[in-house]
Order: sequence, then structure tokens, then C-alpha cells
Amino acid sequence: MNFADELVQWYHQNKRDLPWRHTTDPYVIWLSEIILQQTRVEQGLPYFNRFLDNYPTVNHFASASEDDILKLWQGLGYYSRGRNMLKTAQLVQQQHGGIFPYSYDELIKLKGIGDYTASAISSFAANEARAVLDGNVFRVLARYFGVDEPINSPNGKKQFQQLANEVLNRNEPALHNQAMMEFGAMLCKPKNPACGICPVRTGCVAFKTNATTHLPVKLKTVKVRERFFNYFLIINDGKILMNKRTGNDIWTGLYDLPLIETDTLLPAHEVIALPETAQYFGPEVKINEVFGLQKHILTHQRLTIRFIQIQNLPVFMEPDWFFIEVEEVEKLAFPKIIFIFLTNFFKFENNSLFSN
Repeated sequence: MNFADELVQWYHQNKRDLPWRHTTDPYVIWLSEIILQQTRVEQGLPYFNRFLDNYPTVNHFASASEDDILKLWQGLGYYSRGRNMLKTAQLVQQQHGGIFPYSYDELIKLKGIGDYTASAISSFAANEARAVLDGNVFRVLARYFGVDEPINSPNGKKQFQQLANEVLNRNEPALHNQAMMEFGAMLCKPKNPACGICPVRTGCVAFKTNATTHLPVKLKTVKVRERFFNYFLIINDGKILMNKRTGNDIWTGLYDLPLIETDTLLPAHEVIALPETAQYFGPEVKINEVFGLQKHILTHQRLTIRFIQIQNLPVFMEPDWFFIEVEEVEKLAFPKIIFIFLTNFFKFENNSLFSN
């Protein structure tokens, strides 16, 4: 039995029972694939169920507002995925008559769908002979065949795609791709792979050469940017001052509080003495309370965040600032760290999204 057949046999015996594996509907498969990008199944499954309940068809999705999508997406991270999904759904409605395409050539033209996602949907929905390459598959191939070419280099991507195509079972590509991905997720894990019970370990180069911790190789190209956010909490007559994030920065389309960003970490009393602070809140800023520093890690950025409650009024408003009744706050979509702060501050009860 060859490598690919061994993995399929393992898959039949060990696969998880996941809802998107019971359908060939490309819309449902698309939902699962986008939601699970850079997300563990355990975390993504509740979001998948919520999205499918709220938007059972791509036409329902296309009719939603961006605020609705981002609110449902809240806590999942990488919010551009949610915005791109809305654009994709609208394109499907406009250009495909509301029928989600299932061929690779049509899928690859849609917003937010790259080679991996187009290959996955076309193989799972139409059994198209396309080899998928996600992080799990890269890892399995690198270890089994002993490939030390960096997976994020141009040569590496080309080499791994060629290798994935060579081992693909073209008679059952959907089954093959599912098996490869599941094997990497459950057995050939990034850390502490279960080599002791691996059905293909006798042919695995990494196992035989004790190289599982070194493969796959990935070039470190990401430079982490340090940022310091000072949020201002202003409450007046049962209303709270909010900001809607626009532009090309992080969390576009979500809501947070008025913010002054500094180049370094400053004490709160120095932050309120800044000219920018006086520009918005006047020269005599009075602090009610300062909340402890919090760290928030993103893919390319490391944020240090402080919340400062002040009582100054009037406020010289920015175009994207607005007051909203406190009881209406929960209807807005926030970055996770902002939502948790407000939930704790106002003792909101609906924080189930962040319980997993």
C-alpha cells in the first residue's frame, strides 16, 4: 500500500465528524474553508454554525450589511476575511445568478479566494483533480519526503505543489485531500506529532532521521511592529463615545474607542498632557480611572493597550466618532480586546463568543 492509500485508510478510521464533510454544496464548503483559515476547528465550528444559520444561502449572505457580518465574525480575527466574504457573495449573486461556482477556473476569480481555497472547493464539491496545499499538507509532505526547501519561498511553493500533484489520487481527489489535511491536523501536528502510532512512519524521512522538529522549514520574513494604543473611555448621560475604524489600518470596519497612538509607552499622565489629547478633550483633562496595560498579539503587530476613563466635555469630535446609548453597545462589532474590556466594564452578559 502506498503513502497516499495509507493515509486514506487512516482517514476512514479516524476522521472527525464535521458538518461540511456531509455536503458537496460549494457555498457551504466555502464558508468552512474561509472560516477555518488560520483557525482551529474547535474555535471555528461555532462560527461556521452561526453563519450557516443566519445565511443559509449565498444570496442571504450577499444581502447582509458589513456591520452584520463583522458582528457575527467578532472574535475570530483576520477581519478582512469577513469583508472579503461579503464581496464574494455579492459577486456570486451579480455574476453567477446566486449559484456558487464549483470549478477551479471560476472560483479563482472571486475575491478572497486563492489557489488553496479554489482547489479545496473544486475538489470537495466537484471531485476536481486539484491537490490542496495548506499548512497541514505542507507539513506532511515536508516530513515524509524530507523536503527542506522553505515552504514560503518561490522555489519551495513550486516544489511542494509539484510533489502534491504527484501523490494526488486523481480518481478520488476529494477523499485524498481530506485525508492529507486531517492527517496533518490530528497526527502529524506541528508540535509533538504522534509518530509512535503513525501508519507511514517506516517510510517517513523525518522520522528515520529524527528531523520532525526541523521540518517543514519556513523563512522568517515577518517583522513585528510595536504599537502603543491609549484608548479614552468617555461616558455621559448613559451614552459612550465610540469610533468606527476606517482606512487601511487593522480592524477596518469595526468599532473601538477614541484613540491616541504613541511611539513609546508613556505614563497616563503624560498621555493626557499631549497636544493631541488637548486637541480633542481640551487642556484640562481630568482622569477618573486608568486601567492596567494589556498586550494584544497580531500576525505582524504587537499592541500594548491602555484604557483611560476621563470626564471631559465637550469633545471636539472626529468624523468617525459618535455617542451611543450604553445598552446599544453590544450590537456593534468590536476587536476582541475592546469587546472584552467593555463587557467587563459594563458587566454585559453576552460574551459567549470568547468562551471557547
